[in-house]
Amino acid sequence: MRFLVILAALALPTSAWCAEPSLPAPQVGDIFEIRHEYQTEDRTNDGSSTGSSSGHTTIVERVIGVRPDGLELEYDFPSDATEEDRSREWQFPARIFRPHTGTPQLLNRAELEARRDAWLQRWKIDRASCGSWYFTWNAFKVECDPQSVIASMEEYNLWFAGLSEGSPYRAPQARESAPLKILTGSEPASFVAEMTVDPDKWRRERAEADVVVSQIMGKPQTLEDALRARSGDQVSGTIKVTLDTDGSGQIRQRTEVVKLTIQGADGKVETQSRTEKVERQRVSGPQTH
Repeated sequence: MRFLVILAALALPTSAWCAEPSLPAPQVGDIFEIRHEYQTEDRTNDGSSTGSSSGHTTIVERVIGVRPDGLELEYDFPSDATEEDRSREWQFPARIFRPHTGTPQLLNRAELEARRDAWLQRWKIDRASCGSWYFTWNAFKVECDPQSVIASMEEYNLWFAGLSEGSPYRAPQARESAPLKILTGSEPASFVAEMTVDPDKWRRERAEADVVVSQIMGKPQTLEDALRARSGDQVSGTIKVTLDTDGSGQIRQRTEVVKLTIQGADGKVETQSRTEKVERQRVSGPQTH
């Protein structure tokens, strides 16, 4: 799951909830189901390579605490997860404090460390393998750092501070921020922002993916070498983000469409299209109208 996210999905914006007088504040007991899905398509101008991929994951987000300066959230598997599903992952449930401003904080580190140690023992994985990538029926990373949970959960984050027309929005791989615009006739309101891709950030993402593939193939490559190999790629493209709100004014869905053109040092031109959607649906708690 994480390998597909790293190679096929852009990291999502780090953002935070900010209470406004006109919006109902989150309450302890609110439960949301969040679905993350993606589709990719790659083509080259000489027809030597074409490919596509798609996938989805679902998690549950619970509001377990409301502080003056932010929210305590718990992330877990959906209710239909089996014991076998849980045996493959040690990161859930994870409890995170998401401040109105600033960096999210992990609240149950000791619990995660205990589950990680049990997971390594169960699957007979040596600590020296932490950070390495392997391929069985799927590619996976032996992740051992509890702090990695925070970055993983950002894929599902739909809390956004100051959602209004004209507010600046910036995707992590964008060159600059862009003002949010309300889509005409949308009810509840939908916002859109269009940005240009930062080539350096894209090259680094691809270089990191190259390092992963090299580990899986048994021919490890350093990140420095991978970056050097990608330095000649000429990259251009756009990122379009659409934020759909619910009746309360909170984001219920984010759709991100990335279109890229990459010309390699050999003259080959590759086009990429990636669509990523994150949708939050209330499971329990106060209903919106």
